Amino acid sequence: MSAERGLETVAAGSGGASITAQLFDRLRDDILNGALQPGQKLKIETLREHYEVGASPVREALSMLTSEGLVQRLDQRGFRVSDISVTAFEELLRTRCWLEERALRESIASGSTAWEEGVLLAHHRLTRTPRSAPGADAASPGWEQAHKLFHMSLLSACGSGFLVGFCEQLYDLNIRYRNLAGAVAYPSRNVAAEHLAICEAAIAHEADRAVELLIHHYTATGEFLRMRLNSMTG
Repeated sequence: MSAERGLETVAAGSGGASITAQLFDRLRDDILNGALQPGQKLKIETLREHYEVGASPVREALSMLTSEGLVQRLDQRGFRVSDISVTAFEELLRTRCWLEERALRESIASGSTAWEEGVLLAHHRLTRTPRSAPGADAASPGWEQAHKLFHMSLLSACGSGFLVGFCEQLYDLNIRYRNLAGAVAYPSRNVAAEHLAICEAAIAHEADRAVELLIHHYTATGEFLRMRLNSMTG
């Protein structure tokens, strides 16, 4: 038994699963934030050295990432980061709008006072978190976390953990496109005002207006990202 294999065997018996899970999160974050670029080959040995883990957790984490569409398995040639395209982004945007409309309507229909308070608190935290530092070309991690929490809080009372999970996964895929496009600010938009309007319509249980505002919020960002992606991939 090799020394490396022996260490991995010990790890498997004393938290090896958590090592794989931690590596999965780190790889996933690096793909979403653009540190690992679309189409980049993911060599086991290189990743093993970079993340300072064994080869087995690397293989397992990459296999898990294929199920999320972030990594592609190459026949007999290992793995690579999934490519991006305008067509794939447009499909992602349509699917997000379909699923989140249903989730938001269900949340508004059944949302309790506790749900309303959760939405208000998430929105308050978002307003208190700076989007980015001056001159930065990406949103800050704190803002990304607060932004995601706000959007997921809107859907949290829909009554379906599966639906919320799908919406969260699509949200993360959208972050990848937004980060790759370097989208921090959007010309002629007041994103904070858009968030406030969505929040107010949701807690007022005005489903049609809340859905209309949410879809407009996503499609406005989508138009900007589509232009940036066309310049990147064209």
